[in-house]
Amino acid sequence: MSRIGKQVISIPEKTEVKFSGNSVVVKGPLGEISRHVEPIIQVSIVGNEVKLLPKRETLESKALWGTYAAHIKNMVSGVNKPFEKKLILEGIGYKSEVRGDKIVFALGFSHPVEVSIPTGLKVTAEKNNITVSGIDKELVGEFTAKLRALKKPEPYKGKGMRYADEVIRRKQGKKAA
Repeated sequence: MSRIGKQVISIPEKTEVKFSGNSVVVKGPLGEISRHVEPIIQVSIVGNEVKLLPKRETLESKALWGTYAAHIKNMVSGVNKPFEKKLILEGIGYKSEVRGDKIVFALGFSHPVEVSIPTGLKVTAEKNNITVSGIDKELVGEFTAKLRALKKPEPYKGKGMRYADEVIRRKQGKKAA
C-alpha cells in the first residue's frame, strides 16, 4: 500500500481541479497545468479533496498510485506558489546573463554558451546567482539540472555551477615535496 497515495490532497481556495478522460487539469491564480493519468488509477474529486485509488492491486498500479498522488500534489501547490531553484556560478571570468528568451553563459570555453529558456519558466541572472522559477516542479528541476550540467563544480577550487544549498566536498590537491 502506498503511504503517499493514501493521503488526501486538499484543494486550496481559488484553485480548480478537474478530471476528465485520462487527464487531470489544475487551474490556479498563477496558471494551468495538465497531466495524463494511466487508466489503472482512479481519481475522485469530492468537495475540496482529491483521492486516488488503484482499480486493481497490481505491482504497476501500486507503483503509480503514490507517483500520481505526488504529481497532483505538486501541481496544486505549483499553481498557488511557484517552485524556485537557485544556482551559483563560481569562478573567475564565469558570467551569466538573460537575453530575451535565452540565457547566455561565459564558462571558460572558447565560445559563449546559449541555452533557450522553455516556455512557462522565469529565469533571472544577477551577478553570479541564477534563479529559475515556474509552476511546474518537474520542468523547473529538469531545466536547472540541464544548466548545472554545462559546468559541474570541480572538487579542488569549487569552480563551476552549483545549487545554492549544495555543499562541494573539497580535495586537498598536490603537496610540495
